[in-house]
Amino acid sequence: MSASTAIGMVSASVRNLLRGEMRLTPPLDVTVLAPDETSSERRINLFLYKLAENPFLKNQDVTVRAGNPNQLVAEPLSLNLFYLMTPYAPNDPQTGNASAHQILGEAMRVFYENPVVPKEYLDNGLTTAREHLQIASSAVDPEELSRIWTTFSQPFRLSVLYQVSTVQLDRLPESQRPLPKRVRRVGVPGIQQPTDPPTVSSMSPEAGAAVSTVTFAGEHLRGWQATVSIGGHEVVEAESLSGDQFNVTVPVDLLPGFYDVQVDISRLFRRTFLYEVTL
Repeated sequence: MSASTAIGMVSASVRNLLRGEMRLTPPLDVTVLAPDETSSERRINLFLYKLAENPFLKNQDVTVRAGNPNQLVAEPLSLNLFYLMTPYAPNDPQTGNASAHQILGEAMRVFYENPVVPKEYLDNGLTTAREHLQIASSAVDPEELSRIWTTFSQPFRLSVLYQVSTVQLDRLPESQRPLPKRVRRVGVPGIQQPTDPPTVSSMSPEAGAAVSTVTFAGEHLRGWQATVSIGGHEVVEAESLSGDQFNVTVPVDLLPGFYDVQVDISRLFRRTFLYEVTL
């Protein structure tokens, strides 16, 4: 089933059913137009006014491809279609809209006797569809009818609502889907661990008063980001180290005692030292 034309195929199939099964003399046309498209001829009109995803098939799992039970395909988009069916006929000076009422009754009879669209009336693109096209009358909500008709320039006409379910729109084959825009290059990203990872090997001194300077030394630190915290207080965050050692200052508000000193080099190296704050 084609995702671009399946909804139109459903409208064509329902139109074929009415044209083939209505028994009125003389025969009348079946149109698929907006309700405000005026015409003096006798006709019955189908207007698709709403679509909704089928709640029972919304979380459907993978399914077999139509016509090929050995191939699985991704779940399709399952839709219910809602039509407004309206009869049109010239008014008679004596009987008024009686002719239009006869047209509507005959169309309703056809839908009642054919709750599933027969295969001979299906559009060619729907003959191998997985789901049958089922027709059911929909409860008439006066407010919903009023909202529909107020959007058009014509006054209200006697109409009935029908639901046709289920039309399924297949996904495009994987080979036909465009890549998401966020993908810039296909392949393995060039992310590698540094040949010489940074390390911090020493901290000196290991004790001192508050506001003292502490020096960290190591290897391959140049160009990396260093983050140091003492006793939960972050005291330095250097964006790019200029050498293989750097200094930090002990916070002034630390009381005498022992504190953990946590050193992080660009999340490639972490180490914890112990520092004693003295009087």
